[in-house]
Amino acid sequence: MKTLISALTLAATLGTAALADTIATTIATGDLGLVIERAKGSVLLVDQSDRASLTRIEGLGDLSHASMVYSPDERFAYVFGRDGGLTKVDIVERKIANRVVQAGNSIGGAISDDGKLVAVSNYEPGGVRVFDADTLELVADIPTGSKTIGLVDAPGRRFVFTMWDTGETWIADMSGEGDPAITKIPDMGKNPYDALVTGNGRTYITGLFGEDGLTALDLWEDDPKPIRVLPNYGRGQEDMPVYKMPHLEGWALTGSEFVLPAVGHHEVLWIDANTLEETGRTKTYSQPVFAMARPDGRQVWVNFAHPMNDTIQVIDTVTKQIIHEFKPGPAVLHMEFTPRGHEIWISVRDENKVKIYDTHTFEFLREIEADSPSGIFFTARAHRTGL
Repeated sequence: MKTLISALTLAATLGTAALADTIATTIATGDLGLVIERAKGSVLLVDQSDRASLTRIEGLGDLSHASMVYSPDERFAYVFGRDGGLTKVDIVERKIANRVVQAGNSIGGAISDDGKLVAVSNYEPGGVRVFDADTLELVADIPTGSKTIGLVDAPGRRFVFTMWDTGETWIADMSGEGDPAITKIPDMGKNPYDALVTGNGRTYITGLFGEDGLTALDLWEDDPKPIRVLPNYGRGQEDMPVYKMPHLEGWALTGSEFVLPAVGHHEVLWIDANTLEETGRTKTYSQPVFAMARPDGRQVWVNFAHPMNDTIQVIDTVTKQIIHEFKPGPAVLHMEFTPRGHEIWISVRDENKVKIYDTHTFEFLREIEADSPSGIFFTARAHRTGL
């Protein structure tokens, strides 16, 4: 965090006390972030340049499986709690700006491309609810009759989401006045459990728990149709237990290939981004949860499901070979790269620490105390579609 000292000096020189006071409180937020502390219902404000924690903000409710998005100006975070809570956090004033409990059980959310709308997907009562980003007043209630997952933003003030029970994907177009225009796409597959959208907003992919393979949609099409991906691959090949469902949000796009964590298997899958055909597999230490690409796309970092969740493996995307393996500590839950990828921050829940590593040398750099940390979210996410 860097106060604008030079500007303050200029203001003071000019003798404009009011202006000086204003500038003195101006905070740059581009290198800040929040760490979810799931056990206490709090978030830890961190500075990734200084590798330091700044303060703790409490009172966010049940944060198990919590996630967040940022406003375009990187000042506000919208935190989606498992208890249905939607909390707006002001990271400049370091406090909760607003909070509503909008459902009984929610599972993530998204912010529109113009930053004006925040949407939340719900298990209970199901459906999606959309809120004004400034006031958190309800703008639209979209019941789906199903647990709703895989909510992402798409260009054109649209939200895309999928139903666990019915296997449908819906596109809610919020660009017009009045109620959202809904496009329903059936036959996405049995029990979709998560989804992602590419950074250009074109390809939406759902992972399937109830059958093999994945399903994609081309959102550039006027009438998107389900595209089956890897239809013969999945849990059906072998009756393997699944200790934790992998997160597709943590997928990797490395040049021309996607890297996806396999469901129930000890490997990641490589898929051609244009043809959606499989191009390879890399055997891993255990069942992967996140497979995340360094921002330059040269490496993919993978963590694993319980009880093997103390380990990280790093895969070179040119050779598709594992080039590094280490054990940060018990219960590695999440990873976040700095915006240009020179460092990675790793939450180690059962050590109550966030650990920081150099991604080129793999050197351990520093650790920060945190209470049962899980998700790590830097403000640079504000400028990326689907995050």
